This record gives sequence, structure tokens and C-alpha cells, in this order.
Amino acid sequence: MTPRPRDYDTIIIGAGAAGMMCARVAGQRGRRVLLLDHADEPGRKILISGGGRCNFTNLGTTPENFLSQNPHFAKSALARTTPQDFLALVEAHRIAWHEKTLGQLFCDGSARAIVKMLADECTAAGVHTSLRERITAISKPDEFVVQTETGLSRAKSLVLATGGLSIPKLGATGLAYACAAQFGLPVITPRPALVPFTVPDIPPLSGVSLPVRARGGGQDFAEAMLFTHRGLSGPAILQISSYWRDGDTISLDLMPQEATGVLCARKRARPRAGLRSALGDILPARLADALLPPSLATGAIADVADSALENLAATLKDWRITPSGTEGFAKAEVTAGGVDTHALSSRTMEARAVRGLFFIGEAVDVTGWLGGYNFQWAWASGAAAGAAC
Repeated sequence: MTPRPRDYDTIIIGAGAAGMMCARVAGQRGRRVLLLDHADEPGRKILISGGGRCNFTNLGTTPENFLSQNPHFAKSALARTTPQDFLALVEAHRIAWHEKTLGQLFCDGSARAIVKMLADECTAAGVHTSLRERITAISKPDEFVVQTETGLSRAKSLVLATGGLSIPKLGATGLAYACAAQFGLPVITPRPALVPFTVPDIPPLSGVSLPVRARGGGQDFAEAMLFTHRGLSGPAILQISSYWRDGDTISLDLMPQEATGVLCARKRARPRAGLRSALGDILPARLADALLPPSLATGAIADVADSALENLAATLKDWRITPSGTEGFAKAEVTAGGVDTHALSSRTMEARAVRGLFFIGEAVDVTGWLGGYNFQWAWASGAAAGAAC
């Protein structure tokens, strides 16, 4: 086996979405690129995304779909690499795709098509990819020196594309944060995002789902919610979780398509029906049974005062829960927080105080909504760094 070269223009650590995009763009510029990863295959998070079909972007991507302590940071990269740009690459590789709700784009087939596309692009650009490489040390006596168990490599530029702490079973580590700290860059405390809530006093309704409107942290998401054995999940909950802080209360509208006076209207239309039956027409039966007060569970709806019906409807349209926590990084789709973007160039992702050091993708304090936005940030931030490193 021929040993790989040890001197490069750019070393990229992390062969995920952002890292492969960065390597592709840098290689196309004629840079000598080494792409390292400790896993035995690239793009492991891509492979499990979107139920194995990879929700690779969202046509409606705007900077407002991202959470960061520096809310303007993502604008530059997102403007220069758009969903249409990535879609053009997908189509150039003849990957069939389809659009689901809210602008989400998925592969018709396996997510492996996206990984293969990026790997093929890297190969065509002359990128040297080395897997099963555990990083043991990083230093910068003059150039950057990256030590692995197989030896050391040098380069003028170093890109950290190692992601966050979410889904540790796929090999997530805090390497990017440790590297940032080593070189004096601030890190916003990482926390789980797009993650289910734990709610100890939730009714035992595991498996029940329904459309809701979730409000909290100044945000409002109208999507599906799912009851779990330990609390709440589903798109609406995952979305609002990124804005939730310990101790916060979440408001859930369990009847987002109905007005507060809906039960009174049903009383007029079907006075002999039971309230349980009327409520069961609006909510899943198990949920209706769990939330209906015992005093109203029997008898005809005509016997229930309008005021009681209005109070019940108001409660259902503003059901308050206070999660005890979340399911943590093990179940989080992404990590919020990360390398403080105030310390980075929004155009190149380069550290302002350390020439040649770049951070991209999930490692950075930019977190997208559910629905392809985090992949679009990976493509955009990776391309921005690849054009500069």
C-alpha cells in the first residue's frame, strides 16, 4: 500500500455533509486536500436522515430559519450557495428526488446516493480521503500539524467539520469545541436541539398523534405532535425544543383548526350527543378521554353550560406543559450552540484571530429548523470555507 502524502494545502477533519462539500470546492480550486474521519465510511449522518432518504435541502430556506446568538451570520453563506444550487448538483448526478410538505426535498431512493455523489465529486477534485483516522493531537508551530494514529500531516489551512454532540452512537465528539478552545475561540455551550421532551405527568397516551400549534421561546410551529412513553415528540415539538430553556412552559393548541366556540356550536347542532362524542370528533379518542373532566364525561352536551364548554375549549387551545427536560443528545437531531460565530468570518468561516483555521456545519453556533435546513447550512458553510481555505 502506497503511503499517503503528508503535506497538503488544506486538511479537513470530518467527512460529513459540510466536510465533503468543503473538500469538493477546495479540490476544484486546485488545492491539495486531505479529508480525515474516524468513522469507517463517510456521511454517516446523511445515511440515517429523512428516514434513510435524506431530506437534503428545503426550497424555502431563509436566514430566519436558523437559530444563533449572531442571527445575521448565516446570511452571506446561504446567499451564495442556495437550495437551487445543491439541487442542480443532485440532478447532474441523475438522483431522483421529490418534494414533500413545506418545501422539503428528499431522494426517491436511498440517502446513499447523496453520499456517493459527494464522494465522487471529491474524488474527481483530487481530494485524498482517509477514514478510520483517530485524531490524537492538533498543533500549529507554523503550519497546522494533525497527528493521527497513523502519523502526522501538515497544511496551511485546517477545517473543523466534525459536527456537534448529537447522536453519539454515530461517533459524535466534541473535537471542534476542544480545538476552538485550544486556539482561544469562544464556544456557546452546546445543547440538544430538535429533540423530544420528557414530561413526567403527561397522560399515558404513547402512540397518539395529532396536528397542533406549539408556542414557546417567541416561536410558533403548526405541525404534528406525538405522545411517547416519556413525553412528547413529533415535528412541532422538535421545532419548539430548539428554543426551549430549562423551566420554560410550552403552550399547545390541540385544536389549531377550530375556534374556541366550536363546542358550543356542536351543542346547538347535536344537543343529544355526549360531550365525549363531540370532543372525539375533534381530537383522537384516547386524548379526548384523557383530557375530558370526569364531571363532563357523561350526559348529553345540551346539559353542559356554555361557559363550561368555552372553558374546556380554551384549555384545549392553550394546553400548558412544563417539560422536565429533553431526551438529550442521544435523541437530538442536531446540536444548538457551538463555536461562537462572532469569532468567525461570515464570508469564509475562518477564525478572525487564527489565520487558516475554519469551522463549518453543525460545529458552529448556527442551528436550522427541522426539514432540510441544517443540510443546507452544511452545504453553504462548507462551500464558503472551501472557496477560501
